[in-house]
Amino acid sequence: QAQLVESGGGLVQPGGSLSLSCAASGFSLNILNIGWFRQAPGKEREGVLCISTNETSIYYVDSVKGRFTTSRDNAKNTVSLQMNSLKPEDTAVYYCAASSLTCPSIYRFNFWGRGTQVTVSS
Repeated sequence: QAQLVESGGGLVQPGGSLSLSCAASGFSLNILNIGWFRQAPGKEREGVLCISTNETSIYYVDSVKGRFTTSRDNAKNTVSLQMNSLKPEDTAVYYCAASSLTCPSIYRFNFWGRGTQVTVSS
């Protein structure tokens, strides 16, 4: 069964780092554009950044520029999200999703993982 599974979430202090992983089974990630999204309590899900099939990173929000990066490991069929200098406002459930389109809007991602919780707190 095809699925995306996020991992690596947890509790981290402000200023700390976390690395999330998005692993695919049943299909290859390297032919798809992979987006990272997050949803904080009481807020709408928002795009964070996306990595295209040619490994171009596209940021959906300015607040993570200079702190978050994403990369592919095609051998492992995974995409990673490296989050540095984390802030309490980064607290959310983080999702990865796949699209055949080049990093489109959130509504054009049609295959989603179930998410992993990231909590930034002292």
